[in-house]
Amino acid sequence: MNWSALESLLSGVNKYSTAFGRVWLSMVFIFRVMVFVVAAQRVWGDESKDFVCNTRQIGCTNVCYDSIFPISHIRIWALQLIFVTCPSFMVMAHVKYRESKDQKYSAHHEGSHLYANPGKKRGGLWWTYLFSLIFKAGLDSAFLYILFKIYHGYDMPRLSKCSLEPCPNTVDCFISRPTEKKIFTLFMVVSSAACVLMCLIEMIYLIGKRIQKLLVRKIRTSKVKHVRVDPTIMASQQSLSRKQNLKEAAATNCTTL
Repeated sequence: MNWSALESLLSGVNKYSTAFGRVWLSMVFIFRVMVFVVAAQRVWGDESKDFVCNTRQIGCTNVCYDSIFPISHIRIWALQLIFVTCPSFMVMAHVKYRESKDQKYSAHHEGSHLYANPGKKRGGLWWTYLFSLIFKAGLDSAFLYILFKIYHGYDMPRLSKCSLEPCPNTVDCFISRPTEKKIFTLFMVVSSAACVLMCLIEMIYLIGKRIQKLLVRKIRTSKVKHVRVDPTIMASQQSLSRKQNLKEAAATNCTTL
């Protein structure tokens, strides 16, 4: 798979993200995509070829391998990276929709704009960004649970027992480089958990900032409603206006005389 194409697409999302979102993108590309492409694929490249069971029964090794590795770690992580990065395209699509809508509005209203900044997270775009964070955190958590459920944890055993047909009895099966695979598995799990934590922090930041703006707006409106004019100031202004009116009347009388 061409991961550079995915990186070029997600780089456009970077300018619409918050500081926490940029950190999340950096973590995804540095600690997950690069490790996946450079190292993890090579570590798991020999899992089927070097999987050995102490039997010569035809088909036993294949059946035991399918039982111990129902789905490859590499394919799980590839699907995880694809699904986790897809919600970011929701934000980009929403911004592009706003930009095209603003261009049409500007063409029909003599250069005036519908949005001051189409990429600013307000209104519907704020909700789109929040839902993308929820989807990313949920998908990462779901894949971590699936990996844990399939392999009964994140450990990589040195020895596995298998007694499935057509094996003549319980045989011992061995995988290649179990310690190295265990280290990479734990690294990918920890990096996924860190990305989930970063999404949760960004959600708290967005919601907190939104609540703060609503509270400030509410305080300002309440202050405007409860502003009271001093009655002494009103009386002095009325007396001044009366004196001014008397002066103007006297001046008009003098001119008529």
